[in-house]
Amino acid sequence: MKKHDTGKHGEEHSKVEAVEETAEELEITSQDPAERIRELEEALAAKEAEAAANWDRYLRERADLENYRRRVQKEKEDLQKYGNECLLLEILPVLDNMERALDHASEESLSAVIEGVNLTRSMLLSVLKKFGVEPVESRGAQFDPAFHQAMCRVESADVAPNTVIEVFQKGYMLNDRLLRPAMVSVAGAPKNGDA
Repeated sequence: MKKHDTGKHGEEHSKVEAVEETAEELEITSQDPAERIRELEEALAAKEAEAAANWDRYLRERADLENYRRRVQKEKEDLQKYGNECLLLEILPVLDNMERALDHASEESLSAVIEGVNLTRSMLLSVLKKFGVEPVESRGAQFDPAFHQAMCRVESADVAPNTVIEVFQKGYMLNDRLLRPAMVSVAGAPKNGDA
């Protein structure tokens, strides 16, 4: 029984030591128990106020982060939706000129239509160049699989093998990166009649 009392007494003693250590950390020096309790309650109230302020600051930071995420997501969606607006505004006059040429087209004005389409084509190429798009020059060049897509091989004694003979669809570069390869026919060595 005495052993049990010693254990309980030891437990209370360690609690007192813990409170005293806390009091030392909080710089509570009073020896009067009532005064000590008041100082500890004040220190506890100060820590609770600090914890509440930290929690409030955390909630505000969390809300700011969530608002930032929403804003970035909206900006990303807007960029995907409207990112080409400048390019499209530059292309619309080209479309207008093509429509005007078609509206005035007739058998008698064929040369005027051809001239109008050529001017419109030049205007469109100028707009594309403004945005970093350049055509890949292919006709007469050596076939390069990095820039050309071979559609067929044509036997030819007139040009060297692997030379681009005809361009079915032009290729384009965007700021030194391939946007679309050129679709071409490529010269092949003529077969001998002995085969």
